[in-house]
Amino acid sequence: MVRSDARENRARILAAARQAFATDDDISMNRIAQLAGVGPGTLYRNYPSREALILDIYQEEIGRLGGAVTGLLAGMSPVEALRSWTTALVEAMRQKHALGAALSPDAHRTIAERSYQPVIAAITELLDAGKRDGSIRADAEPVDFLQLTGALWRAAPDRTQPMLALILDGLGVRPAT
Repeated sequence: MVRSDARENRARILAAARQAFATDDDISMNRIAQLAGVGPGTLYRNYPSREALILDIYQEEIGRLGGAVTGLLAGMSPVEALRSWTTALVEAMRQKHALGAALSPDAHRTIAERSYQPVIAAITELLDAGKRDGSIRADAEPVDFLQLTGALWRAAPDRTQPMLALILDGLGVRPAT
């Protein structure tokens, strides 16, 4: 069992690192420790490398995104929930890409392996809700949706919503011919 102060230190480190990396992807580990209000030993005990810290930030973000689906569906139509969730995913992918230069190929592979199933599960839940209410085509597949939306993080930020609208329009139920 992890002590409460150790959990708090870890949470402070993650919060400080997330905020620091958003403005400076080259920030030092020692500076992150200072921002978190912990000593370097505490930082390195929790995160022996920069990669380990970045991996945990990604993992936390994927968990947050997955956990948001139920709340989104409770307050929005399935299509609007999918739009909101996908927009957040695209932003997370842009942040990941900004830090990507700091990661080894093995770390990139680890991120992909750890995030794929939770992302597919979230997309499945969103698509299934739309299939149930008739707003999303019955043949829409989570893997296809992920592949299509994977290009959005590479697009200029002002093009994200128009491109996402095209993808979502393609998910719509079509009248029988």
